[in-house]
Amino acid sequence: MLIRILLILVLFISALNVNAQKVGLVLSGGGAKGLAHIGILKALEENNIPIDYITGTSMGGIVGAMYAAGYSPTQIEKIALSSDFQNWVSGRYKSDYSFFFQKKNINPSIITAKLSVDSNLRFNFRSNLVNDIPLNFALLELFAQASAISKDNFDNLFVPYRCMVSDVLSQNSITVKKGSLSDAVRATMTVPLIYRPIKLDDKYVFDGGLYNNFPADVMKETFNPDIIIGSNVSSKNFNEYPKNNDERLMNRLMVFMFLSKSDSTLIGPNGIYIQPNLSGYSVTNFNPVEALIKQGYDATIADMDQIKKKISRRVTTGDLMIKRTQFNNKKPNLVFSGITVSGVNTQQKKYIERLFKRDQNTFDLEDIKQGYYKLVADETFETIYPKITYNPVSDSYNFEIVAKPQKSFKIDFGGNMSSRPISNVFLGMQYNYLNQKSYTFGTNLYSGRFYESVQLSGRVDYPSRLPLFLAMEMTYNHFDYYKTSSIFIENPHPTYIEQTDRKIDLKIGFPLNRNTKVTLNTAFINNYDRYSPNNTFEVGNQLDKTVFSASRSTFAFEQYTFNRKQYATRGRNFLLSLNYFSGRESYTPGNITDGLTESAELTASKTEVNRKYRQWFNLKVSDENYFITKPKYALGYLLEAVLSNQPLFSNYYSTLLASPTFYPLQDSRSVFLENFRATSYLAGGIKNVYSIKRNLDLRLEGYVFLPYQKFEKIGFQGIDRMKPLTRWQYAATAGLVYHTPVGPISFSYNLYDDPIKRNGVLLHLGYLIYNKRSIE
Repeated sequence: MLIRILLILVLFISALNVNAQKVGLVLSGGGAKGLAHIGILKALEENNIPIDYITGTSMGGIVGAMYAAGYSPTQIEKIALSSDFQNWVSGRYKSDYSFFFQKKNINPSIITAKLSVDSNLRFNFRSNLVNDIPLNFALLELFAQASAISKDNFDNLFVPYRCMVSDVLSQNSITVKKGSLSDAVRATMTVPLIYRPIKLDDKYVFDGGLYNNFPADVMKETFNPDIIIGSNVSSKNFNEYPKNNDERLMNRLMVFMFLSKSDSTLIGPNGIYIQPNLSGYSVTNFNPVEALIKQGYDATIADMDQIKKKISRRVTTGDLMIKRTQFNNKKPNLVFSGITVSGVNTQQKKYIERLFKRDQNTFDLEDIKQGYYKLVADETFETIYPKITYNPVSDSYNFEIVAKPQKSFKIDFGGNMSSRPISNVFLGMQYNYLNQKSYTFGTNLYSGRFYESVQLSGRVDYPSRLPLFLAMEMTYNHFDYYKTSSIFIENPHPTYIEQTDRKIDLKIGFPLNRNTKVTLNTAFINNYDRYSPNNTFEVGNQLDKTVFSASRSTFAFEQYTFNRKQYATRGRNFLLSLNYFSGRESYTPGNITDGLTESAELTASKTEVNRKYRQWFNLKVSDENYFITKPKYALGYLLEAVLSNQPLFSNYYSTLLASPTFYPLQDSRSVFLENFRATSYLAGGIKNVYSIKRNLDLRLEGYVFLPYQKFEKIGFQGIDRMKPLTRWQYAATAGLVYHTPVGPISFSYNLYDDPIKRNGVLLHLGYLIYNKRSIE
């Protein structure tokens, strides 16, 4: 009898131990490879394996934090597969949240360097790191509510959680167990030279993988579970040193420097070690999300018999769903009652707070997001870091901005290299200063055979109830179409046209929403055009000259949401502008006649300057829109219309040079197109973009141009208009575009229905972007 009682007691105690069996999950760092952890979570939940504790580093810390915050593996997978996730890790953010009103003029910059000026007027160079603006806000969205419900204690999360960060000054690994969950996650993934460090407990910290990339020791010391499951996606050592592949080694060198070795023995003899086969994947390539998740899932399923053998306890899907739902239902709604600004002086604080002003007493997440992206659009700030804290008394959140303004310089380098002689270099410089208002001063310079330009600009932004800016620009443009003739092969039909324009522009503008703005401006312009009236030139010839000095008043409505500044595949660019020109045309004839050079006496008698007063209105509507966007295909259109009562100038070429122009193709501004100029016209076309592979597009585009009254040359220099709507022109292009970090590489065949520029092949690297002309 006694033996039977002892046997029952032993079985009862064993059953209690089985039911009390605790499981800890350790997730290593490893960059993009850490996405495989999502597949491991999926496989464990599907097989009812409990997860009682989580420790993680870097990407393992992110995936682990999401699970600990109440997200299911399916939800985590959906987030990782979204385009938003790709934007977070690459530093891009949707144009819906960019603030077009504060964007400066588009230029061909490729590389940006920043210099900050301290109080002793010393310059500090800052490299162009991955933009953490979208990432910082995304982490707040993901984790603020979980932090609120846990009262910033990671033991109170859906699953108790720890992550690792590194203090490089003391060379210590730090275990984060409390505070803002979003701050902890942001800190554990701060790879040096990639993301800016943040402060935790007054210490600048970096990626936890520097000193502890596989925190199994922390799991054992902190939670001491019965079983540890370790998921390692990083290998510190090469199994075989690469031979004849030094470039591959160098590309991965930085990653290996920033990851400590993962020690599989730390999980103990009773632990379970999972290492997915990720040899063909890169730590920096976040695109194959689905494949990485599958590798983690498959590796876990392959070990499932061993896992079930060691872990007897089960948690049913239904019980887990109830527990997760109960946890998530307790999360307070994201309603904000206040905005706090730190790190700036009183005047700067007022500037920032005005960006969030609204009539209601509370803000929702969209209000906060809009104000945040207004602020980050201002390039005055060296650092803008957002925080969210919860007040249980008011059951609302406070949005905190930690800002660090700088008197800073930004230097842009860019331009393009082309198979045609239209290559140029670009240098831009910008200085930013913030007080009660935001001040921006800049200059940009272009230099090349075909195009030269200098622009000086100044702008003041007022954070009023309706934000507005005042700006002034001084622009000099010089286009020499003759120099676009081929360098090595003589062009039988060169274009003898040289245009120079100068403009002083005064502007005032305000936004209508995030992506649209209204601008009013007055400009003083001076155009100086030199040309051959019959497109011939010999030694001793003097070109005709037309000077147009005038004022221009403009009302413009613009919307801009393109994803790229050239060769876009998504978004819209809409312009409605009403212009009034008033000025004087001065025409001085040269000595070129119908194939002959005039005598000196006859030339002297014809050099009298002819002056005429000109005034007209001009209404322009342009709409470029990619209205169908699929993963592998985008369909867009360009529609443009100009209505004007612009008069004819003194002769054929002076009228062409002063008339509105349709620029259908990427190189149209570098070609003088006679048949695509008219005072009033309708134009449009279709853009087909096929994504062959990542960053490689095939573009097929076709356009038509219908002038209301086409210009007709009469005799040697005369001009008249044809009957309305009698002639139309076409243009088309077919080409490949590869988008690189230093701009697009494009190879295209371009076709124009024009007597001078009929067709041609163009290869270029960089951006074919120029300052706008004074009459555009």
